[in-house]
Amino acid sequence: MADVAKSLGVSRQLVSVVLREKPGASPETRRRVKEAAKLLGYNPHVGARVLRQYSSKQLGVVFAPAHSTEPDIVQAIYPFALERGFQVVLSATTATRDSTQAVGELLGYRCAALIVIGSDLGQAQLRALARRANVPLVAVGAGRHNRTYDVVRSAGDDGIAHCVQHLADLGHTAIAYVHASSLPSGSLRLAGYLRAVRQLALEPDVIELAGNYTEECGSAAGRLLLARSSLPTAVVMGNDQAAVGVLLTLARAGVSVPNEVSVTGFDDSRFAGLSAVDLTTVRQDPVELGRRAVDAALRRVSEPDARPVEDVSPVTLIVRSSTGRPRAQMS
Repeated sequence: MADVAKSLGVSRQLVSVVLREKPGASPETRRRVKEAAKLLGYNPHVGARVLRQYSSKQLGVVFAPAHSTEPDIVQAIYPFALERGFQVVLSATTATRDSTQAVGELLGYRCAALIVIGSDLGQAQLRALARRANVPLVAVGAGRHNRTYDVVRSAGDDGIAHCVQHLADLGHTAIAYVHASSLPSGSLRLAGYLRAVRQLALEPDVIELAGNYTEECGSAAGRLLLARSSLPTAVVMGNDQAAVGVLLTLARAGVSVPNEVSVTGFDDSRFAGLSAVDLTTVRQDPVELGRRAVDAALRRVSEPDARPVEDVSPVTLIVRSSTGRPRAQMS
């Protein structure tokens, strides 16, 4: 193609357009290019053409094994992908490996689409990643509607608002919220808390913590609460793992839950329902999130010109024994 382009004084890209029978060249240009190609003995590389036309049947999935809900979503993705004739290729994010690196590994497998669960990247970074991947990308767990990649998430703001309303219905007015700023959906869940306390005419009480949003985040929050002159009557946590951390820290200090402090979580992860935890929480359905993620990815595979969407899955409040009436009202 370079020789044909040189002989005619045109670009290689224009020669490629003609020889691949793509639109964008005039009839006269097409005639000249084809004549020059014939004179120069050009023959298309059949193997390269087949490779370009190869349709991948692999779906790349990025997830963080350390976070309690993400493996459940991955587990749900498998049957839905298989049902559509796709295999799943996994790549994990860890403390030393971010989403960009994990996606880079999957690109080597020529995946037809990518699903990134609980990404640690911001929206601008995800847009850049989607452009780099050049295949449909679905962000699961957080994000807003945009023109580059699909978003599948639960209604995290509604879920936290449900917790605040539940506690208010029990009689709580001093309701603190622990905001883990690194949680991908953290800003949305914080917005749900602030909206709920405003609607209930309550005073907001936000404890912001950076770093990981697992049990240690909850332990740090518990220590901050214990250092106060008085405890709130209820604490809303951004996820179940952090909620378990605060439960353990309060228990070690001799604070009874829910007699002295009520605690709520978010996710309804496997350990939230354990008898030793019995956590009031918000359930986001991992099976539904997995199904919606696969649907979003493969819709864009079959319809490359389709616009990305934001698909929001509803949530449900699950009431257990970690919440009760505030201590001032206990009989």
